[in-house]
Amino acid sequence: MTAETTQNQTPNIILIVSDDHGREALGCYGNPAVRTPRLDGLARDGVRFTRSFCTTASCAASRSTILTGLHNHTNGTFGHTHGRHHFSCFEDVVTLPALLGEGGYRTGRVGKTHYAPTHLFPFDWGIPDGKFGRDDVRMSESCREFVQGPEPFFLYWCSHNPHRAGVLESHPLRPNHFGNPPESFPGDAEQPFPEDAVEIPPFLSDTPEVRAELSQYYQSIARLDRGIGRLIDVLKEEGKYENTLIIYIADNGAAFPEAKTTLYEPGMRLPCIIRSPLHQNRGTTCDGLINWTDLTPTILDFAGLNDSPERFHGRSFRDIIDQESPTDWREEIYAAHTFHEITNYYPMRVVHTGKYKFIWNIAWKLDYSFASDLWASASWQGARKNGLQSFGTRTVDAYIHRPRFELYDLEADPDEVENLAAKSEYRELVDSFSEKLKVFQQETNDPWLHKWEYE
Repeated sequence: MTAETTQNQTPNIILIVSDDHGREALGCYGNPAVRTPRLDGLARDGVRFTRSFCTTASCAASRSTILTGLHNHTNGTFGHTHGRHHFSCFEDVVTLPALLGEGGYRTGRVGKTHYAPTHLFPFDWGIPDGKFGRDDVRMSESCREFVQGPEPFFLYWCSHNPHRAGVLESHPLRPNHFGNPPESFPGDAEQPFPEDAVEIPPFLSDTPEVRAELSQYYQSIARLDRGIGRLIDVLKEEGKYENTLIIYIADNGAAFPEAKTTLYEPGMRLPCIIRSPLHQNRGTTCDGLINWTDLTPTILDFAGLNDSPERFHGRSFRDIIDQESPTDWREEIYAAHTFHEITNYYPMRVVHTGKYKFIWNIAWKLDYSFASDLWASASWQGARKNGLQSFGTRTVDAYIHRPRFELYDLEADPDEVENLAAKSEYRELVDSFSEKLKVFQQETNDPWLHKWEYE
């Protein structure tokens, strides 16, 4: 297929969403220890975004934003959808698969769903969630029949890796095994990692428990990478790769304290790799500020269907993919987290300019609420058992007891340790960011707007 032919065709689109994969655990984002050769190869054949963010660091809430272009407090998915948590999109929300289907795309999904109600997400083809467990190679192979069908198509491919799972009872420290099977899946050899070979990111402490869990986490990521590699191979073998837009993201940061469920950088600054048949650049980066509200309008833009861009909170970034440092682009993004599990109420609203991040902890008089699996993790319980006063670069007390406002200069303080909000010389900046958040909340119909008036 010639470049000219590809440029004139409506592209197929594949959106790949992993579960809890932090950007610090990817080779192409600077980690020399983790094994992600297929994702690194995708980055070499595409563009890697360096300032890409989820809007809420919790699985279901983030996926609702990804598939609607609306912040989760607007679409109704305030937290988890499954079990007793029971959040879901409002009935008047129109989702990405519905819009693509109306526009002539065949739509399919495989892997994790974690959205509700299902009738608002009308995929033409799909395989029941959970059928493949953590076997991403087999899951990708199951998509071959769908890929062989008429074009254009949209495939929503969602791994359960590297989400936490059960405890590895055979290990003396009882780390989480992150879904790693006791034996390799057929045709897919597991890749265990030595605990002394992992890279400890700044938000974690270098303890035996953290190393034990990171080694399991890396193993799960390697299996995810092999599954994505098989999906790319299927596309190539079926002659569909050249005319397929591939987007790789994670729903939120790594399932460790200081990351997932927080709106600190490890929780919300995520990988975004795009391989587009309609762009020239290969192996480059783009530092434009984007977030997951942008995904639905961007995908619709590629499909030629973004005829009502004002309906979304995000904005198509198709036009900046070929620009390493785009001009005339946005200067700030917003984030909004409220629930994880139904018992994890800790609402936060954020404005992020790249240089500064401002966090409003709405219920700041509450202790920070832990997700159950993060609280039970060997990493956190090991720190408690050993009486650690700090976890990573932040004190345990600062992590659990947060002030009403947090302001960080990310250029001078990338680990978000020195809160500037209470310093008199930053009062005008705090006031300015507070006003920006109020406008954002008004524009997105945020029910928590009234908290400025009381509580």
